[in-house]
Amino acid sequence: IKIITITGMTDIADYFIIASAKSAAQCKAAFEHLEATMEKNDMFAIRKEGVTEGRWIAVDYGEVIVHIFHQETREIYGLDTLWNNGANVQAYVEE
Repeated sequence: IKIITITGMTDIADYFIIASAKSAAQCKAAFEHLEATMEKNDMFAIRKEGVTEGRWIAVDYGEVIVHIFHQETREIYGLDTLWNNGANVQAYVEE
């Protein structure tokens, strides 16, 4: 999981969170977990895309957009590198 700060680079959001899974079913399960967790904290998606296919799920929470990719799709699009300026990317480490 990578957290990419895009503040000042674009008006669409301040952060991208990018995660990947090994199958469409895992992508969908990650999305369902994300959505349930966010809703428990009274945060609701403005828009959701790709849930049916499960290859690239994008969930817009306003300032934060979460991208959940099938690993192969993540490698094809290279979103990690598109917004990477060398100082704005950090890996999520669960404590």
